[in-house]
Amino acid sequence: MEEDEVATFPWYTDGNETFLMTGFWNFSGNGSEFNNTHRNGKYVPYEMRPETYIVPLMFAIIFFVGLVGNGTLIFIFIRNKFMRSIPNTYIISLAAGDFLVIVGTVPFISTIYTFESWPYGNFLCKFSEFIRDFSSAATVMNLTLLSINRYIAIVKPLYKFAGHGSKTCTLIAVIVVWVIAGILAIPGTYFSYLWEVSLDEDRSIYVCYPFPEDMKPWYPQTMVLARFLLLYLIPLSVISVLYALMARHLFKTSINNFGINDRYIQQKLDRIKVAKIVLVLIILFAVCYLPNHVFMLWFYFHPNAQENYSTFWHVFKILGYILGFCNSCLNPVALYFSSSVFRGQFDQYLFCTKKDSTTYYLSTLRTLPSSSHRSTIRTAAISKI
Repeated sequence: MEEDEVATFPWYTDGNETFLMTGFWNFSGNGSEFNNTHRNGKYVPYEMRPETYIVPLMFAIIFFVGLVGNGTLIFIFIRNKFMRSIPNTYIISLAAGDFLVIVGTVPFISTIYTFESWPYGNFLCKFSEFIRDFSSAATVMNLTLLSINRYIAIVKPLYKFAGHGSKTCTLIAVIVVWVIAGILAIPGTYFSYLWEVSLDEDRSIYVCYPFPEDMKPWYPQTMVLARFLLLYLIPLSVISVLYALMARHLFKTSINNFGINDRYIQQKLDRIKVAKIVLVLIILFAVCYLPNHVFMLWFYFHPNAQENYSTFWHVFKILGYILGFCNSCLNPVALYFSSSVFRGQFDQYLFCTKKDSTTYYLSTLRTLPSSSHRSTIRTAAISKI
């Protein structure tokens, strides 16, 4: 590289890629004149960036909460047979995907602010890319299936009782989700590689990079747009339609409740409660992944993105990066605060405050007009979230 030559390297992250979060910089040819800000296009040493100290701390919190929260969820599901309901199966599938991200990706990508060059080799570069792509795909598909399940339970309960919502079908659906998620993660895994970047004649660093140089710009743009449509916009649109149909159905049935027995009303309330909990998980997903998608679409489709890259976009990018991983640790927290059953299980196994579960079940049984319905309602009660 000539002394006056300036090389531009668009280093970024999109929540599905594992490489240095160093922003968008220009490297001067002499390699000795570094500025203390990236706004003017100069390379900024790691020790001079605030994110070098802030982001690893955030990842430590994400790792601890995600490991304990998702690990406990999986243990609860395995330990307690009464928790293995159909909606809970999808939730545990979510937890398993998040757990893989926590143990298989976070320990490595959390150090990209500590180490200037990717130190883990090509295999872990591809592996961490695969786990993250796999988890994001599995998450959105599990949430979509959860929404479909809640739509059937509320709007078409007879269809559910006919056997179409059986646990066997649910397990098959979860397996299919994981297989499809694995297939969708193959391109990013296959094309990820260690890109050697020369800072000067005597110094080079390696970046775990997902887009081959000879496939730009069409391949990055295709992948960014495909991920946004297939793993965000289209699933959330389907989910929005399903919840709109559920709301319309509930509004219509609330007008004419005469002649409906207490058993039906209790079952309906239980299903609505589960639907609300699922909605909380969906909102968390939408909020956590939106900033990352916005940044990636702007960076790869705006004709002047490189020239307009500023402190705002740098901070926005890092925010999206962190939020994408936050989603892997927030679901157990959301379940703890929104579900009395899960909260009781968390309290029992994490805080050793065991609660007599019969109190919860009997509180449901007291609403029955006669003992003839108790067996059915007991089954419904223990399978509630």
